[in-house]
Amino acid sequence: MRGLSRPAGLAAIALAALAAGYYFGRDLPAPEPTAPPAPAASQVPEVRPVFTLADAEGRPRSITEWDGKALMINFWATWCPPCRREIPLLNALRAEYLPRGFEVVGVAVDFRDDVVAYMNGTPIDYPVLIGEQDGLDAARAFGMETIGFPFTIFTDAGGRIVTVHVGELHRPEAELILSAVEDLQAGRADMETARARIRSGMASIDAAGKKPN
Repeated sequence: MRGLSRPAGLAAIALAALAAGYYFGRDLPAPEPTAPPAPAASQVPEVRPVFTLADAEGRPRSITEWDGKALMINFWATWCPPCRREIPLLNALRAEYLPRGFEVVGVAVDFRDDVVAYMNGTPIDYPVLIGEQDGLDAARAFGMETIGFPFTIFTDAGGRIVTVHVGELHRPEAELILSAVEDLQAGRADMETARARIRSGMASIDAAGKKPN
């Protein structure tokens, strides 16, 4: 973490997670976290903020590298059980939607060595950026003052933020949102209509109960 020792960095990341109702445990199993409320609409910027973080090889990568693609920007951490559960779904979504102009970008807010070790043992088929304090700063740039993991930002190809999904992503939710983004990009819906469709669809999914990925 920039300007902090490893123990101080660990404390900062843990404090951010605890503030959101998460438990940080590197050695002991952590209780299942409960996702915090979604950020208020006024907190979320209309356009995806620009940030730069290093990838697993240590190369700085700007999010602008994926300009022109609709993005699923997934913030996660290795110590977060629902974050780990999402990875196979995100791999599948990338395979299905990459030919349709979408990309998944993971942002691991965690220690680099922990993330690299986890990636060495877990197939992750999409780009992953890694940050500690700078990762938290990137999350806050999306209006996430109370940081809880996982959360996923969905943008259109122009970089406009369509919605923020807080908590573990399931396939019915992902397909609903991605369908709305496709309609938006094809001119079959405007932003207000796309967001209303997502809100309505999410309410129906919640009422029916979440389905497995």
